[in-house]
Amino acid sequence: MKHITEFDVNNKKVIVRCDLNVTIKEGKILNDDKIIASLITINYLIKNNAKVIIMSHLGKVKTEEDKKDKSLKVVYERLRELLPDNILLYFSQNTRGKELEGLISEMKSGNVLLIENTRFEDIIDKKESNNDEELAKYWASLGDVFINDAFGNTHRKHASNCAITKYIDNGIGFLIEKELNNLNILANPKSPFIVIMGGVKATDKINIIPNILDKCDYLLLGGGIANTFLSINNEMGRSLVSKECIEEVKKILDQYSSKIIMPIDTIVENQNNIMTKNINEITSEDCVYDIGSKTIELFEKYIKISKTIFINGTVGMYEDNRFEFGTENILNICSQSNADVILGGGDALASADHFKIDKFYFKSTGGGATLEYIGTGKLACLEEKNSIRLN
Repeated sequence: MKHITEFDVNNKKVIVRCDLNVTIKEGKILNDDKIIASLITINYLIKNNAKVIIMSHLGKVKTEEDKKDKSLKVVYERLRELLPDNILLYFSQNTRGKELEGLISEMKSGNVLLIENTRFEDIIDKKESNNDEELAKYWASLGDVFINDAFGNTHRKHASNCAITKYIDNGIGFLIEKELNNLNILANPKSPFIVIMGGVKATDKINIIPNILDKCDYLLLGGGIANTFLSINNEMGRSLVSKECIEEVKKILDQYSSKIIMPIDTIVENQNNIMTKNINEITSEDCVYDIGSKTIELFEKYIKISKTIFINGTVGMYEDNRFEFGTENILNICSQSNADVILGGGDALASADHFKIDKFYFKSTGGGATLEYIGTGKLACLEEKNSIRLN
């Protein structure tokens, strides 16, 4: 696979697929690590007189209404602050058409253009997420060279990172190179190797969980994912449970129950009252938002014996200070352990930033991508064209 430094980019239109899928709350970016991580490639291209055309997705876009909260305009504003003052930065409100093409035609060497959320193309037939060839061919026509630097999206085959490579000379950027070099530790992790997995919906990770369990010694669950697993044998009240994947969860528990460590107590909300309850005490009116102190002690036993730890997602709704207890404690315990600790994904990075905890071996911009890498040793959009294994 070609590297960005192998291309002559002088006065060339270089399309860069970045991962600017940052966590945003009330119109504000909670953590800009992904944006900052992309700057090494962007600044390299600016320095080498390229016309830089940036593409990225942001969240999931299913309806016109979703566009209001999923615009990359807020990322554009942050980029304006991070790039040198003398750099002209454009923003295209459209993902294709005359406005976009006109902006590109006006660009001079050293200029930068950020295109609106690529998943705006998902509203009709999910063209972006379904790796649409026609859309990819159009985007490829806008540039001379394509650089994939969106590590966090390498486990997906989308039009903007996969199909596009069929129609334009392409390679990888500095961020993907850095990620792969640092994640080599996960190809053959020192044992005991544990994965701490949180997050909202089990459906987002259910397919990769068996592969993860084949590779790790223990999987510690929190958040909505834990709720779904716990719901097989427990009352979970009003808690978020991904009912659509219950059958898959049952199969996983049947095969891997000895490796899966679940919460034994939780912090719940019931009619605005916050209390700690053991799992078997949860009622139909309770809603689980965090893990309790007994669970933290249980998880700590596994963390202390581990040599390698990967953290993906958060174990509670830490954004609400009533439910930050579990996430803050788990991050602190991991950061003070003797293990090589890797954080992966926007929520994990945002939570560490929120609590100002930064003593980790590596902070990966990829959540799902890193899980895929751990589980299979492959990354779908890189494998598609080059037929390579990454470990």
